[in-house]
Amino acid sequence: MSVQLGMPRPRIGVGSPVPLRRPPGLPAGLLDRFGRRATDMRLSLTDKCNLRCTYCMPAEGLQWLTKQAVMTADEIVRIVGLGVDRLGVRELRLTGGEPLVRADLVDIIGSLRQQHPDLPISMTTNAVGLDGKAKQLKQAGLTRINVSLDSLHEETFAKLTRRPFLDRVLAGVEAADAAGLGPIKINAVLMRGINDAESPGLLAWALERGYELRFIEQMPLDADHGWTRREMITASEIREMLAEYFVLRPDPRERSGAPAERFQVQHRSPATGEPVGAVLGTVGIIASVTEPFCADCRRTRITADGKIMSCLFSREEFDLLGLLRSGADDDELSRRWQEAMWAKPKAHGMDHTGLEADDFVQPDRSMSAIGG
Repeated sequence: MSVQLGMPRPRIGVGSPVPLRRPPGLPAGLLDRFGRRATDMRLSLTDKCNLRCTYCMPAEGLQWLTKQAVMTADEIVRIVGLGVDRLGVRELRLTGGEPLVRADLVDIIGSLRQQHPDLPISMTTNAVGLDGKAKQLKQAGLTRINVSLDSLHEETFAKLTRRPFLDRVLAGVEAADAAGLGPIKINAVLMRGINDAESPGLLAWALERGYELRFIEQMPLDADHGWTRREMITASEIREMLAEYFVLRPDPRERSGAPAERFQVQHRSPATGEPVGAVLGTVGIIASVTEPFCADCRRTRITADGKIMSCLFSREEFDLLGLLRSGADDDELSRRWQEAMWAKPKAHGMDHTGLEADDFVQPDRSMSAIGG
């Protein structure tokens, strides 16, 4: 019998639920009840996106947040400052939606870099339009990028994203590489019967260019709520597909809370199955569903409308932006953030040994509305 350790089944609204009381006298920082400390901040700049990926949103898009509901540049800078200066945040990832659709993106990064000269600032992007902004982003202070790219074939890319923009994505990746926004990581979601057969070729392409490819299990964060465990391609299947062409050995570097399990990659001899030649690079597999890493999660998330989410799959949100706009000082905002993270669940609720368990309740927000 499986036991759900994660999210509660009843629907919880997106207002400001009363968090569990955080005991007094605890060290500063974003601690939770299970001894984890969040140091990796994921902050969404917008819920809007110029692609319509099938595993994320409907073809017609979503009902976007109003401009007034989204954090301003000054509010973003203040919230990041709270995280870094008071609460122990040590790295920042800017997400969306698609961050590049914000007209003030370069200014935001420049302001963040000015206030935090040593903070690693990365960005997750689909790279559409990045070729025209890569140099500006690097000069403003962006450290590196993650690019979502699920296929190198035009027809398959268009089928998955509902947009014919593969050439623009590849141009963006090349421009980012030339601008020094590395190491570049490529994120790919494999969909059964659509792009799964491309996995070895996609890895070969990334290795040839010095990019780190990370395969991500499809997660139940699609707006259509069409995700099923049976159709999802698992980490085990991904390893099997790659093993036909490559030898994968565990990367000796410590994982240190990273979502991806890394493997060193070598060519595989068709005759003997043994590794051939030198290590080509690494590949990562993010197995959020079948091999969850909740016990070492170090992430805290802020949505584009300023809600704190302690977990990507949480059905609880805590309103930080509303409190900020009401005139709260930094002490009060910090306490709110700490209380929200203290309420972080032990696990996300998909921690089952089989793939047929059906007691996980999908969040109301899709990935683009949360921030990946």
